[in-house]
This record gives sequence, C-alpha cells and structure tokens, in this order.
Amino acid sequence: MDILHVSAECYPVAKAGGLGDVVGALPKYMNDLGHTARVVMPMYRTKFLYANEWQVVHKASTNMGNWWFEFTIIKEKTNKLGFELYLVDVNGLLDREKVYGYNDDNERFTAFQICVLDWVNTWAKKPDILHVHDHHTGLIPFMTKNCLKYRGLSTVKTVLTIHNAQYQGWMPWSKSILIPQWDMWKWGMLDWNNTINPLASAIKCADKVTTVSPSYLQELKWMSAGLEALFEYEKGKCVGILNGIDAKVWDPETDEYLQHHFTEHDYEAGKAKNKMLLCDQFGLDYDKPLIGFIGRLVGEKGADLLPQVISDSFYFVGRRMNFLVLGSGFPEVEARLSALKPLSQSDYNVYIGYNEGLSHTMYAGLDFLLMPSRVEPCGLNQMYSMRYGTVPMVRRTGGLKDTVIDFGDVNGYGICYNHASVPDITHAVWRAAEVYHDKERMKTIRQKMMNLDFSWESSVKQYIQLYSSLVTQ
Repeated sequence: MDILHVSAECYPVAKAGGLGDVVGALPKYMNDLGHTARVVMPMYRTKFLYANEWQVVHKASTNMGNWWFEFTIIKEKTNKLGFELYLVDVNGLLDREKVYGYNDDNERFTAFQICVLDWVNTWAKKPDILHVHDHHTGLIPFMTKNCLKYRGLSTVKTVLTIHNAQYQGWMPWSKSILIPQWDMWKWGMLDWNNTINPLASAIKCADKVTTVSPSYLQELKWMSAGLEALFEYEKGKCVGILNGIDAKVWDPETDEYLQHHFTEHDYEAGKAKNKMLLCDQFGLDYDKPLIGFIGRLVGEKGADLLPQVISDSFYFVGRRMNFLVLGSGFPEVEARLSALKPLSQSDYNVYIGYNEGLSHTMYAGLDFLLMPSRVEPCGLNQMYSMRYGTVPMVRRTGGLKDTVIDFGDVNGYGICYNHASVPDITHAVWRAAEVYHDKERMKTIRQKMMNLDFSWESSVKQYIQLYSSLVTQ
C-alpha cells in the first residue's frame, strides 16, 4: 500500500512532543514491511533543514480565501530517515523556527493542508491512505470529501490518529472562507458547539480514527475537552493502537548521546557510570536513589505538583533520595522549581530548558522516572526509561496504565498510583526509596523491564490491518 502521513511534527526535523517521535518512526517500520510510507510536513527553519540536501519536486500557486500565494515542496535527497520526507514552504506562514505558538496558527496549518491536497491532487497514482495526525491536519478528511477542487481525492481513504485531544484547533466561523469552495450543505461536518473544530471534523469525516493507546480511547468518552458525546457516537470506527518506540534510536547499547553504553546483560556498571555523570554534573549524592522528571512543565503532565512533592518528600520521607528535573513550560512552575535549588543538600537540581542529550543520559542514569500525568494519551517516556533500566513511577491513566504494572502485582515492574495528587505521588516516592535498597528486587525489576518489547513491530501490523480493511472495502 501507498501511505502518506501528514503531520505538523516529525523527529528529528521538528518536534514539540510525542507526535514528532511517532511520525518519525512509524513510516520507517511500515516501509520495512514492504509498503510505501511517506511523510509531508511544514518547512520550518530548523537545523535539520540547513544540514541536509533537498530537491524541489513541486511548485505551484493556490489560494486560501482571497489570498493567493505560491508554495514549494521539497524532498530530502537521501531518504536518510528510512522514508521519503517532503517539506511544504509558504513564505510568511510556514517559514518559522517554532512549530506552534503563533497568533496565526489557524492560517498556517490551513494553508499547509491546502498545499498538501493541491499537490497530491496532481499525482498520477493517488495514495491508498492519507494518514493525518491531530487537529493541525484535521481538515483534510473534510476537504477530500466536500471541496469541489479535491473531487479527485474523494475515493482516497483517510485515517486520523489522535495524539492529544485536549488541543482541537478551534476556529471562528468567520474563517470558513479559508477553506477551498465546499458544499455548504455539509457545514455540520465542520461544526462543534457553534465553532469550526478541525479535530471534531476529522473524527466525523475520517474513515477510521485511532488513538495512541486503548485506555486513552476509553478515557476520551468521558474526558475529551467537550467531545465526549462525539467519541461515544463514533465509537464504531475508533480503535486504540498503542504507540511503540524506535528501538534503533532508543538503545542503551548504541545510543549516540551516551558516554557509557550497556545492555541488559551488563546494565549495572553502565547505569552506575551514567548516574555518576549526572551526580557530578548536578551536585547530587550518588549513594541515594536518583528520581527524575523529563518533560514539559505543564499541568497536563502534573508538573505543577512537583515543587510540593519534592518538599513533602524531604519532610515526610526524609532526605533519602535525589531529585533531578529537566523541562520547560509554565513560568510559575519553572520559578518554583528553581527556587528549591538553594535548599538542596546535594539532593536536588533542575535544568530549565530542552536538552535531548541530557534526556538520554537521564534515562540511562536515573534509578526512577516520575510521571504524575493528569493526561497521558500514550506516553513514550516510560517506555524509554524501561528500555534503559529505569523504573517508571506513573499515575494509572491512558497509555501509562497500558504499559506499566506495579511491582507489587503479579509480574509487575513499575510503581503505580491512582491520583495526580501530592499525597499519592509522595507515597510513590517513599516506595521508591524503600525498594531501592532491596538490591535483589531491583535487579529482578530491571531485568524484567529491559526485556519488555515496546518496539513498533506489533503496532505497525495493527495499522496495516486497519488500512487493509479500508482499501479492500
């Protein structure tokens, strides 16, 4: 089959979260199975753009409402990512350094989708599947079915994957003129609560809808930022497929970011050396268990709870552990975490910002990874940590519930808790401090985790089966 993934992110080109990791890996594994999977995304001004060679494959002009503009599509020459990568350039809209966060994001991503469909509409052989990801590409299923100029694409099957339903791309109806001429009788396929909602539209119009874990699909029926009734109504075409991780990138034996490599057979020395690096760099006590947090410092991740959790842990559990935090996000959370640094007794530090290399070293050197998420559609961090022998401490939600079993349960290997609350998380810290000193149990847990298979192979087969069910209809 011929599959075109349309996405706002793709690692290592541009990434703001797990969406980028998924789109950077999924097509590669599809190609390994003999299919043709490609990726098209906006041409942000990133390091990857300037560090690689490109060829122009398409130039044209189009319009978005009453604005006419030219666009260019370029292709990375060597297929170094394991799939064909295409970038769409629109001067003044897509030529930005950041992926998101601009006042004209509605216009930026609407123009991107129009360019993609204009281009695909010229293909002699149309793709079998247009696979769109999150709301940034959510108008495509509607446009292929209802826009006059895309009638040639009306038979192409569309699949939507929801990585995070909290962000839906809401647009006022005044911006409906941005969408190429469409059948006005179908306005209800765009509307949700008197606004244009690209994510809701994609759920209605796509042939199949997937979420990035089975548990997240169930949670969306009662917690989806206003779309609960829609998920219940459309449940017949929805399926949860657990994300995988790129086991070639996330491999402690070959990870290019690590100074000290290891396998499941010699992890004790390898993890000890990486932990020592972290303790030396951040002034921490090597003899204490090292608990870390890696991610966005936002409420969704439970990061606003971290300052109180750390303070309460030191007070109630005692200064028996180290904490190391890596991330950026809400300024007030950053400020509160930074304010704890002077109170450290060689047991706390924080790095505010994004640092890919440091995150890899932390996965390798931490003893425990804390994930107190309020919402976690799938979560990749817990899978990375287990691959590197680091015990995840997770709230039972979404994909965390699907991938981590508490070490107190049969065949368990993680630390789980039910609520994103300071008492629950602090109790998990106490459990971590206790089990850390049980060397035999820690050894058993680490061996069990490092032999788990979270690679993409199983998930990719489920996607291929989903595509096949559409193509053969």
